Amino acid sequence: MNQLHILMHSLGLQEDGTGTAYRNHFVTGEGSTDWPTCCALVESGLMRRRAGNELSGGDDVFWVTDSGREYVAANKPVPPKLTRSQKRYSDFLAADSDMRFGEWLRSRAGA
Repeated sequence: MNQLHILMHSLGLQEDGTGTAYRNHFVTGEGSTDWPTCCALVESGLMRRRAGNELSGGDDVFWVTDSGREYVAANKPVPPKLTRSQKRYSDFLAADSDMRFGEWLRSRAGA
């Protein structure tokens, strides 16, 4: 994983940069492929680290600093542009209307 991906994953963002940050932690231990990257993020001030304990299974716990959040905001990928059909289907999912898609489309056509 690259640094930006680890930061976004720590915050709960999706790989394409979309979503809302709903967490702030990344657990990894010495010997994993992500641990050196997390340590480098600590050195650059984008993350902080707490030594592992029983709760984390012995692995270190890393979290994103305010500087790290700013870095993510400035560098996350641009969300993909949705087609008109994709946008309409996304609106259907967000409506959570208990209707089938066709029913939902017909209900909107009459509005």
